[in-house]
Amino acid sequence: MAAKQHAYRDAFGALLLSVVMLMSVDAAAWERLRSDAPERYQVVSGDTLWGIAGRFLHTPWQWRQLWQHNPQIANPHLIYPGDVLVLGDCQGTPCLALERGQNVVKLSPQMRTLPHREAIAPIPMEVARAFLREHRVVDDVEALQELAYVVAGNDRRLISGAGDRLYVRGEVPRHGEVGIFRQSEPYQAMDGTPLGLELINVGVARHTSSEGDIAQLEVVSSHQEVRVNDIILPLEERELSSEFMPRAPLNAVEGHIIAVPGGLRFIGRYQIVALDLGTLNGLQAGHVLRVNQQGELIKDPRTQELVQLPSSEAGIVMVFKPYDRVSYALVMQASRVLEVGDQVESPAD
Repeated sequence: MAAKQHAYRDAFGALLLSVVMLMSVDAAAWERLRSDAPERYQVVSGDTLWGIAGRFLHTPWQWRQLWQHNPQIANPHLIYPGDVLVLGDCQGTPCLALERGQNVVKLSPQMRTLPHREAIAPIPMEVARAFLREHRVVDDVEALQELAYVVAGNDRRLISGAGDRLYVRGEVPRHGEVGIFRQSEPYQAMDGTPLGLELINVGVARHTSSEGDIAQLEVVSSHQEVRVNDIILPLEERELSSEFMPRAPLNAVEGHIIAVPGGLRFIGRYQIVALDLGTLNGLQAGHVLRVNQQGELIKDPRTQELVQLPSSEAGIVMVFKPYDRVSYALVMQASRVLEVGDQVESPAD
């Protein structure tokens, strides 16, 4: 009899613990909601997933949590201008449904192509696309020595522009257009470890003739003057996929802002930064990281010792183009001016 009572107590205790845990999970889910979250929101042209999620959640990268109890809502790219998002209660947990036309539907995980409108993007894609048209990273710096390069301009010019002819040494594709790139500053980790080299696109050219290992190119367009020793590379696919979702990395990561392309020192919202983390660290497009700034170094008024104040959260960045050891990220939020050297890490739950 005593053994039976003990078993009942164990079972009841386990059940009570499960109920308490479930209640705490549901309470946490509601706490993620903003107090001013709308019950209904109509999507308009120019909205982004980040912006919409921010209307409902304190932490926009946790948008999946809002849909976790609705297995058909898995892909944000099915939200279109004109759709209405309806906030509801799914068995005690907040969730969203979608009104399109006369019907209330669940968002489907399949992509759809609509002829007269486009699904909303996760971030302001025009900012990222414009940046990637002029920047790329080479992971293997030593391999640059094997690439084709400009040896002279027409009539031995040192500087060339659109419409001019160039002489290039090395292997050059004979069909299609190629990019003309200039080496920028190498990216380095905080301890000086080389991470890659940024290349700046200065123009576009096409092959016209070859003799031996010397090719002649015609400059089709140029953003800057073309110089001797500029590098010739096939053009990367410039279309930046919008099929990524804001989310926290699966693994805990820590790194730093190591550069601001363009040489700016102070950083604000919607500016692009380079991080000393990449795909080898587990980063993917859409991963969100918290930016922390180191606390000030002050003098203790009593002991006169130097004391380091704790670091504090200063912003949020989202990765949109990761390379092996470096990533480009867009600043989504900044509560203060960010700087090169600021720490980035996985956001808190």
